[in-house]
Amino acid sequence: MSKGLPKRSEDYSLWYNELVKKADLAENSAVRGCMVIKPYGYSIWEKMQAELDRMFKETGHTNAYFPLFIPKSFLSKEASHVEGFAKECAVVTHYRLKNAEDGSGVIVDPEAKLEEELIVRPTSETVIWSTYKNWIQSYRDLPLLVNQWANVVRWEMRTRLFLRTAEFLWQEGHTAHATKEEAMEETIQMMNIYAQFAEDFMALPVVKGRKSENERFAGADETFCIEAMMQDGKALQAGTSHFLGQNFAKAFDVKFASKEGGLEYVWGTSWGVSTRLMGALIMAHSDDNGLVLPPKLAPIQVVIVPIYRGEAELEAISSKAVELMDSLRKVGVSVKFDNRDTHKPGWKFAEYELKGVPLRIGIGPRDLENGTIELARRDTLTKETFELSSQPIEEKILNLLDQIQKSIYQKAFNFRQEKTTEVNSWDEFKSVLDSKGGFVAAHWDGTSQTEERIKELTKATIRCIPLDQKAEEGVCILTGKPSLGRVLFAKAY
Repeated sequence: MSKGLPKRSEDYSLWYNELVKKADLAENSAVRGCMVIKPYGYSIWEKMQAELDRMFKETGHTNAYFPLFIPKSFLSKEASHVEGFAKECAVVTHYRLKNAEDGSGVIVDPEAKLEEELIVRPTSETVIWSTYKNWIQSYRDLPLLVNQWANVVRWEMRTRLFLRTAEFLWQEGHTAHATKEEAMEETIQMMNIYAQFAEDFMALPVVKGRKSENERFAGADETFCIEAMMQDGKALQAGTSHFLGQNFAKAFDVKFASKEGGLEYVWGTSWGVSTRLMGALIMAHSDDNGLVLPPKLAPIQVVIVPIYRGEAELEAISSKAVELMDSLRKVGVSVKFDNRDTHKPGWKFAEYELKGVPLRIGIGPRDLENGTIELARRDTLTKETFELSSQPIEEKILNLLDQIQKSIYQKAFNFRQEKTTEVNSWDEFKSVLDSKGGFVAAHWDGTSQTEERIKELTKATIRCIPLDQKAEEGVCILTGKPSLGRVLFAKAY
């Protein structure tokens, strides 16, 4: 097959868009700004979802589901929250259509106006905390550890598949606690879970940190995040966890009777990751030949392609291929045997390379005679001939998949290291951003005004204040005022 992918070095944005479409991950829908996630793309999301769901449940969280629609008045109850989302809200004003009298089609029935407009959820804090008021009465009801898998709508003007769409899929955790300390522990725990998932499953190295006040979630007292580096030198926020303090508890009057007999406001958190992780997976690892998927998230970990002439050869090869497939499936490897007679082996090789299948097994008549198979790695594009009698095939494949997972992570880690630069002056800061990109570790005076001015001048934002920030006296790159440590700046998605 002809891949026809642009080169990353020539047009990274076009490369990304074309890869998403050609690898059958997603496409634009008839609704502006929304996407159709195709079966192959959705199967990757399902694997992400399954692992995250397992990790959430292992830490005591349970799933629930809350309404898609939020009364407009709910958003008005938490001032900074409504201010943060007001420009992104889709609003439902009517509940019925009718046929136009002139026969031109359906129109909104003016008699069917809602008494109160409904907001299509951009996030669920308000509707969930209004519910928690009924669920929480006593300290015995706490902690409340709830997650939901859902879709949300944020009316984006400039969209890009997976990275920024008007509707996207995500999970959002919402927890309630008796003490500030317990809520903060939860917030940090969930950031750590996101980091563990990103590194162990996505093979994506991340920086854990706190957001500056300007970048904090609307309605939160503190936001923690994981930040990743893409191959074009731009950062991508891969997950956030918010310490809400008592803001939403006070807005919705959620109190509990304490052990001491008093009545206190609940402490809250919220945290989430979305299908934006799909974009991160693609941009962090893939190459000019197509997707490069870490084995732990690949829908197909191994594909077996027969190389034959005529039905007799195919029949003999198929018998061996099925034997191999059964052996690998017994040890938990996902395998596909592609015996389609509508495409030649070369076409299939290109297809699975494009789709990022980590390992390809080729079997031809000569392999049957010699007791060998050809193994091709997607990450390094290298091949080897493997003698089946030399080692159990299950052991060989499991070892190779593990090597590939680690290799992909190490390559991304090395790239991030290369793209992280310390600077000490404004001129150096601008030069690195323009010529090299990546994370720029620089001193900042801690004020919102300076942060906003740097953003205006360079389009770079503070991605995070790293949790492992070293105490280091210096001066702000823009104002020259004192600073006690470096923060990470970058241009970002």
